Amino acid sequence: MMEDKNIRKLVKNGRDSYYICIPKEIVKKYGWRERQKMVVKDKGRGKVEIFDWRS
Repeated sequence: MMEDKNIRKLVKNGRDSYYICIPKEIVKKYGWRERQKMVVKDKGRGKVEIFDWRS
């Protein structure tokens, strides 16, 4: 299924951090770079917004 490629696992990284791998197609679409600073906002009901911190 095409939708399966967008299913990701939440992985614990150390004591206080978690990460989710973002598909490379999305990273390329927005021109994001490795080590770029991002803003992560809790939108409630299991939704999160991610964007460049300079936007």
